[in-house]
Amino acid sequence: MLDTVQAVRRTPGRTSSGPARPTRRRPRLGPYLLILPALITIAVLLIWPVVQIARMSFQKVGLRQLRGEPAESVGLDNYRQILGDGFFWTTVRHTVLFAVVAVAATLVVGTLVGLLLNRLGRRMSAFVAGGVLIAWATPPVTAAVIFAWLFGTTGGLVGWFLDLLPDWLVGGGWQNYNWFSSPLPDYTVLTICVVWMSFPFVAVSVLAGLRTVPGELYEAARVDGSSAWNTFWKITFPLLRPVFGVLLTMSVIWDFRVFTQLFVLSGLANSDSFNLSLYGYSEAFGSLNAKYGLGSAIAMVLTVLVLIVTAFHTRMVVRQEGVR
Repeated sequence: MLDTVQAVRRTPGRTSSGPARPTRRRPRLGPYLLILPALITIAVLLIWPVVQIARMSFQKVGLRQLRGEPAESVGLDNYRQILGDGFFWTTVRHTVLFAVVAVAATLVVGTLVGLLLNRLGRRMSAFVAGGVLIAWATPPVTAAVIFAWLFGTTGGLVGWFLDLLPDWLVGGGWQNYNWFSSPLPDYTVLTICVVWMSFPFVAVSVLAGLRTVPGELYEAARVDGSSAWNTFWKITFPLLRPVFGVLLTMSVIWDFRVFTQLFVLSGLANSDSFNLSLYGYSEAFGSLNAKYGLGSAIAMVLTVLVLIVTAFHTRMVVRQEGVR
C-alpha cells in the first residue's frame, strides 16, 4: 500500500486527491528568433519605404522640400488630380492589358517548354534547362538593350530579316520602321522581351512539379487511349494546380511593375506608351519641376492595384483547395 502511494506521488501531473492536470507548455522563442532577422530586413527594405511613399502621397513635395523646407500637406489633392486626369486612365489601360497578355504568354510558353523538358533525358533536360535559365538570369537592362538593338531602325536584325521575306507576306520597308513610335509596336517588343526573360522560371518550376507526378498515372492514361490534351487537363493540371497558382501570382506582380525594359526601349520621350510605373517616374523625376507627391500617389495606386489582384487570386486558390 505504501509503495502504491509513493508511486502516485512520483507520477508527474498527478496528485493523490485527483486526476492528472494538463501541464502548461512554455512558448518556444527559438523559431521567432530565427525569423527575426528576416522580419527586420523586410521592414527596413520594404515596409518603411512604402510607409514613406504613402506619407508623401498626401503632401506637396518638390526640390525645395528635399533641401530642407517643410512639406505642405494637401490631403487627397494628389489622388484627385491623377484620378481626374484622362492620361492616368490611359496608363492604367496600358498596364492592365500588357499584364494580361504578358502573363498569359509567359505561362503558356513556360508550360510548353516545361513539358518538353520533361520528355528529355535527365542529362539533356538539365543541360537545356541550364541554358534556358541564362535568359532568366539576364539583367533587365541588358535584355532591354538587346531587344532595342534587335528591333532598332539602324541595323536592326528583325527589320533585316523581315525584308528578306516576300512583300506579299509581310510587306516591305521594315528596316526603316520605328517600333517605338506608338504604343502597339512598342508593347509588342516589350511583351516579347518580358516573356523571353520570364518563361524559363515557369518552365523549370513546371518541370520540377512534373517530376513529382507518379508515372503510373500517365501509363494508365496511355493505356486508356487518352490524348495529350486530355492527359494534361485531367492529370497534369489538377496535380500541379498549386504550382500554377504560385506562378500566376508571381507573374502578375512582376508584369504589373515592369519599368526598366519599357524605360530603356521607349524612354520618356514617347509619353503615349507610358504605363503606371513610367508615368509615376516621369512625374517625380522626369523634369526640373519635380512632383514627388504626385509620383508617390501614382506609385500607391499601382501598389494597391497589384495587392487587389494578388489577394483576389490567392483567395480563389484557397477556396479551391478548401473544396478539394
